Amino acid sequence: MRNTVFFLLLFLVACSGSNSGRDMQALKQEIEDTELAFSRMAVDSGIEAAFRAYAAPDAVMKRGNRLISGYDSVVDYLDKNRQKGAELSWTPDFISVSQSGDLAYTYGGYVYTFPDSSGVIHKQEGFFHTVWKRQPDGKWKFVWD
Repeated sequence: MRNTVFFLLLFLVACSGSNSGRDMQALKQEIEDTELAFSRMAVDSGIEAAFRAYAAPDAVMKRGNRLISGYDSVVDYLDKNRQKGAELSWTPDFISVSQSGDLAYTYGGYVYTFPDSSGVIHKQEGFFHTVWKRQPDGKWKFVWD
């Protein structure tokens, strides 16, 4: 009976982790680091380069009333809609990670600035929502933006 109780307790302890032994705070930190690196890259290397680097093969972006599905379509959209002199920055205000540790989502505020044809700089502020998926190589890539 003592062995049965011991193994039952051992089983319960092994299964009690909400994320199969993964530290949820560490996972949230991974996502925050990824999101901030993505935003920094958009400022430092350009919006298109950042979205290319962080888009998953099955990425989907919603732009206006249109869904752009798949990495190649995302890249094509970015190339065709490049706005010279535009800048985009954002910071996550909220991060949540799935219990399995392979999906996460973030949201927060963004600032988009761009020059019009006369050189006047315009500023748009809004909110973003990104869904992240851990890739087979362990890196996080966005599947929804």
